Amino acid sequence: MKTGYCCNVHGGTTLDEVKANLEQFACEVKRQVSPDDAMPIGLWLSQSAMADLGDANGAQIDATNAFGDWLADHGLEPFTFNGFPQGDFHQEVVKHEVYLPTWAASSRLDYTQKLAVVQTMLLARSRSASKFQTISTLPLGWPPVSKEKLFSEGAGFLSQCAANLQTLAKFLANLQQGTGSHVMVCIEPEPGCIFDTCHDIVRFFQEYLLDGTDQQNGMVLKHIGVCHDVCHSAVMFEDQATAVLAYKDAGIQIGKIQVSSAIKVQFDGDEESNRSKREQLAQFSEPRYLHQTSVQRLDGSRQFYEDLSIALADGTTPEGEWRVHFHVPIFADRLGVIESTRSDIGSILNAIQQYDVHVEHFEVETYAWNVLPQSHHGVASNLASGIAEELKWFDAARDRHDTKKA
Repeated sequence: MKTGYCCNVHGGTTLDEVKANLEQFACEVKRQVSPDDAMPIGLWLSQSAMADLGDANGAQIDATNAFGDWLADHGLEPFTFNGFPQGDFHQEVVKHEVYLPTWAASSRLDYTQKLAVVQTMLLARSRSASKFQTISTLPLGWPPVSKEKLFSEGAGFLSQCAANLQTLAKFLANLQQGTGSHVMVCIEPEPGCIFDTCHDIVRFFQEYLLDGTDQQNGMVLKHIGVCHDVCHSAVMFEDQATAVLAYKDAGIQIGKIQVSSAIKVQFDGDEESNRSKREQLAQFSEPRYLHQTSVQRLDGSRQFYEDLSIALADGTTPEGEWRVHFHVPIFADRLGVIESTRSDIGSILNAIQQYDVHVEHFEVETYAWNVLPQSHHGVASNLASGIAEELKWFDAARDRHDTKKA
């Protein structure tokens, strides 16, 4: 098993900017957590940064090999890629743009194929890399129709996405035959997206992806898996063990787990306490990213809001438990009066052990460090130290849950 952190927390739309950020931040994280050995990192390369590294046909091999040597010289091993954001993940307003292009678009297929080729080439220069590689990707996109009608009115869209993913699986099988590297692209459920729970994913695999011969279906399951993001699952009030077992029973591999923590707020009957909680919660409503919010009301009903700003503007008196898609530092069980879903990280570790599920890659993904409210900037002395503390906390958590480490 390998553990690293996701470098989508750093900006950079060109290769030079990516290298500058890695040198400034990732190398400092390595100094604090892995001074003597190579440190795994989850690399994020936008479409524009990829332009400096060639295409799926292997162009610009020299530039890619040079970058691989640069990473190896700095002791950084890109064991996994974050292929979810294809555009600029650090522009002033991202919101729904992060879900474009969808998996129905040929450009999404092209981009992901290029990532697989580049990752294979980079890891070939590494001194400690394994032959298993993962790339996380978006859960097809934001729904083109209402979620309730997705598998009926959205059938054409789902079929096109499935066709592109099947083409990708064949491409990755050929890539493995030629290089020996096993690349698995992992679909990452996210609140409000086409797939935001394990049940959506399983249904898509069973009704759309696995529609060929046993040999074809085996190829798909070998190269298309799931990226389970703990924060996303928690926001949907999804039981971690339920998700793990659902994927296992369906024969779908969890290629990697994104170790992350969401915001949790319990509104009780105390008016003054609720007012304080609402005021602090409002500080997390910022303009760059979408912060999907699920509310579990006292009567047992549940309501989903596309963004925290919409939930706060609802006008109703806050009640029950609110969970918000805002990735907060995983070592913090609370920020002021705001709690977190950190305990779900322990739950996922328990679940994979209980059901004997092997997960190769763990990636700490707190991309929202840079948009934390000003009042919480003191949670770490600086970005690199905060990320290092997260990695150390998770390393200790894995020891407590007896998961094997590599």
